[in-house]
Amino acid sequence: MIIALEIGLLYAIMALGVYLTYRVLDFPDLTVDGSFTTGAATCAILLVSDVPIALAMIAGTVAGMLAGAVTGLLHVWGKINPLLAGILTQIALYSVNLRIMGNRANVPLLRIETLFSGLREDQLLGTWISVALFAVVVFAVGAMLYWFLGTSYGVGMRATGDNELMARSQGINTGVTKIVGLMISNGLVALCGTLVAQYQGFSDISMGIGLIVAGLASVIVGQAIFGMTAVWQAITAAALGSVIYRGVIQIALNNGFNPNDMKLVSAVLVVLALILPAWGPLKNLRLRRRRNKALMEGASA
Repeated sequence: MIIALEIGLLYAIMALGVYLTYRVLDFPDLTVDGSFTTGAATCAILLVSDVPIALAMIAGTVAGMLAGAVTGLLHVWGKINPLLAGILTQIALYSVNLRIMGNRANVPLLRIETLFSGLREDQLLGTWISVALFAVVVFAVGAMLYWFLGTSYGVGMRATGDNELMARSQGINTGVTKIVGLMISNGLVALCGTLVAQYQGFSDISMGIGLIVAGLASVIVGQAIFGMTAVWQAITAAALGSVIYRGVIQIALNNGFNPNDMKLVSAVLVVLALILPAWGPLKNLRLRRRRNKALMEGASA
């Protein structure tokens, strides 16, 4: 189960990127499947070429940001539907990622110095120490995202997602805001790709396939359980949702399911997370909590 916690915390960074587009910008971005692999492929090929780990990770993150910029430009300047813009970029990235990896489908990192080499040599991976370290990294990334969304530009980005026409009437350049939001989102996804590639010891052309489902499942499940009233609460819920999602996947694997069933399990999990909050008893419970919270705030005022 500790392995599931580690993987869930690693993918929490990806979930934060999906949260930014899906919840904040209200932009259904499917670039994620491609930009994740772009970050992993760029980092892996640079590590094999003896580039320092930090520079390789930065390059992978920037590559993901460029992928997000392409989707944003296709939508904003090309007037292409958001879903189609993401699909087009995702398809193009498959060929780009193969080029990055030297026309190979897989780049192994087993004998290459990576960010996790020290932990692996000291046999700390798969322990509570590594879980704590990963949690600190996720907390730092989440705190930076929270800080950004609290800045004037971040508030403008949130306004763009809430009501684009109103935001535009307030002088916000919503087109540029969308492009920047997509760049940050896919940068986080690509950063997650660089970490996952180093953690598992290879970069593979198919490692990002279906990742958007995992990202949406993490965000939806987390916010269905923990709520999303405040920004910090929504960010925390997205990160914890990733851990819960990976835990459910691990439980499914331990109880007779095989890896080929995981996409089905993910889809069912998302459906349940979408349906259950609207189910009578749970809906009444949620409304009762909100009412009690409002009464408490009124009494304290």
